[in-house]
Amino acid sequence: MVFSEISFRVRYGETDQMGVVYHGNYPQYLEMGRVEWLRSLGISYKDMENNGIILPVVSLNVNYKKSAVYDDLITVRTILKKTPLVRIEFDYQIFNESNELLAEANTVLAFMDAKKNRPIKCPEYILEKIVV
Repeated sequence: MVFSEISFRVRYGETDQMGVVYHGNYPQYLEMGRVEWLRSLGISYKDMENNGIILPVVSLNVNYKKSAVYDDLITVRTILKKTPLVRIEFDYQIFNESNELLAEANTVLAFMDAKKNRPIKCPEYILEKIVV
């Protein structure tokens, strides 16, 4: 299983008046995890886009377990579920610094040719770097 982790502190602007992270911020945390997963393989998402490949989200599911709060150091673990074809699927676990599970999530994204707006197979240079 190929996975990566990224840790960061919850910013004040991501919280409500009670200091709890607004649920709508979690998709951004997942995106941060995906970008770092690619980076851990030596692949830049920006370079992919510059080469005409985009990865729109097809589905997103988040199960909230416990609240993240202002100034928590949280860790997003991004796990590749299986070898990608046209779609790539990730599972996520988000933990606080006490290693308490805050949320579990899943996303499915599609490899797309940006100019033709058509699905394409996962680029070979990504497949070469994945060991599932």
